[in-house]
Amino acid sequence: LGRAAWIGLAMSAESIKVAVRVRPFNGREKEQNSKCIIRMQGPKTTIISPEDGVEKDFAFDYSYWSHDGFQTDENGYNSAGGSPSKYGATYSSQKDVYDHLGVTMLENAWQGFNCTMFAYGQTGAGKSYSFVGYGSNKGILPQACEEIFRRIKEQTGPNHKFQVECAMMEIYGRELRDLLHPKSKEKLKIRNGKTGTYVQGLKKSAVGSYEAIEKVQDVGTANRTVGATQMNATSSRAHTIVTITLGQIKKEDGIDKEFASDIVLVDLAGSERAESTGATGARLQEGIEINVSLSALGNVISALAEKANNPKKKVFIPYRSHVLTELLQSALGGNSKTVMVAAVSPANINFDESLSTLRYADRAKQIKVVVEVMENPTDKLIRELKSENEKLRKMLMGISAGGGV
Repeated sequence: LGRAAWIGLAMSAESIKVAVRVRPFNGREKEQNSKCIIRMQGPKTTIISPEDGVEKDFAFDYSYWSHDGFQTDENGYNSAGGSPSKYGATYSSQKDVYDHLGVTMLENAWQGFNCTMFAYGQTGAGKSYSFVGYGSNKGILPQACEEIFRRIKEQTGPNHKFQVECAMMEIYGRELRDLLHPKSKEKLKIRNGKTGTYVQGLKKSAVGSYEAIEKVQDVGTANRTVGATQMNATSSRAHTIVTITLGQIKKEDGIDKEFASDIVLVDLAGSERAESTGATGARLQEGIEINVSLSALGNVISALAEKANNPKKKVFIPYRSHVLTELLQSALGGNSKTVMVAAVSPANINFDESLSTLRYADRAKQIKVVVEVMENPTDKLIRELKSENEKLRKMLMGISAGGGV
């Protein structure tokens, strides 16, 4: 059966998890003698207005301080240590972030839940560092891929089999592009099935090892649309979506039980101001398209937050306003355990953008989703028949004990 035909076991509503991360100053910020306006203590993030010093607090599920208070080993890996933070915070490494967000995501996927993680923030705020990383500072995606195949190696046996597939695409303007098959003439279309939103025509590649999935993702990354701006030398000009499908077949009571889950990581292109990026021509138009899509996403998040806070109120959710919001419909308002990672600059020169990102994240935290384990319909029918058989057996035993037979 195709995934669109699968059905779920209803679970209770839960909130989207939200994490915020702040990076070190970049070269541009250092040149302008920027001051740090972000503070973090536990899950709390505080932003300080550079004009009047007024502080605004936000409470999230996680606040990750990666601005200072770290040391770099001989392999280039950054971890807590060296000179303590000037701001009394504790450094969060790539492993710390993965242990909180990535491990939980994999645990949920192993149980059969669809999972989505998306990164939001202005251009150059550090989104791709958290998701992909660089060098020995591996991000959530490569660490998760390593862990997937380590677990599969440990757990594969006669009664438990796995299949892993990977797909990569980008949203450039309002167009969906298959990054693994860029020359394909088949037009990708967003569809809604019983399991939620899926992309018709998107080709998946079967992968049997970490090396294989790494090679597939390298191909996709090479086909991404990137370009230099004053804010970011390798600025993504499109939203990138990586989907890893984890299929499992478990033998229970002599019957094969089949279920699958999608792990979706969405690296959103950064919001940007034309005067900051210095973009002109095609780069300017790309920036406008990116901002339009992120604005549409903001409207959906606001509507969903309002709906969560006013359950009896009829609220229109504008999913169809953009291809990005259509694609994220399941992640935000449907069947997925969802995490938002908001990346912010520490610099006073980016105060407006950082405040906007924190407000965006604060609204997302209010959204509630109902998540289901994705189960093969045949397995569901067998499970229900077994339950019905058990009820009838108990009834007959009761009748027999009462002398009715």
